[in-house]
Amino acid sequence: MARSGLTANRIPRGLLIGALATILLLAGILVYLSRPAKNGSPPPVSGEAKAYVSKLTLSDVTMQATENFMKQRVVEIEGKIANGGDRTLEEIDVYCLFYDVGGREIHRERVPILNRKGAPLRPGESRAFRLPFDTLPEGWNQAMPRLVIAGIDFTS
Repeated sequence: MARSGLTANRIPRGLLIGALATILLLAGILVYLSRPAKNGSPPPVSGEAKAYVSKLTLSDVTMQATENFMKQRVVEIEGKIANGGDRTLEEIDVYCLFYDVGGREIHRERVPILNRKGAPLRPGESRAFRLPFDTLPEGWNQAMPRLVIAGIDFTS
């Protein structure tokens, strides 16, 4: 009696490999989607940080467009942040809010203007910052974005 490629007790090897690959792919997608985002939602701003915002001053803020080595347009915002309070700061983030010609917000980006890698910002000190943007939406009105303090971390 001749044996056929399919028997009642055996699953074809190709079908088994395909099913296994599909299961592994779905498991990988589930793991990827369930992991915390790298730059996920930041923790809510503390009352202490909200109260301290009035002691920070942004000054000498300018904006210019340049071209990088890959011939892409880069918009750079430069300025200074001053600490007029009595606390030393490790990290300060701002939201840069970009608007269209109708005045509607079309892009929001949270960026650090002071980060833990550098020296802390002590009371009475000011520090220069530079914020480069290379992927802004087409409908942006080309005006200076609104800068809003988004987060403050104090030194321990």
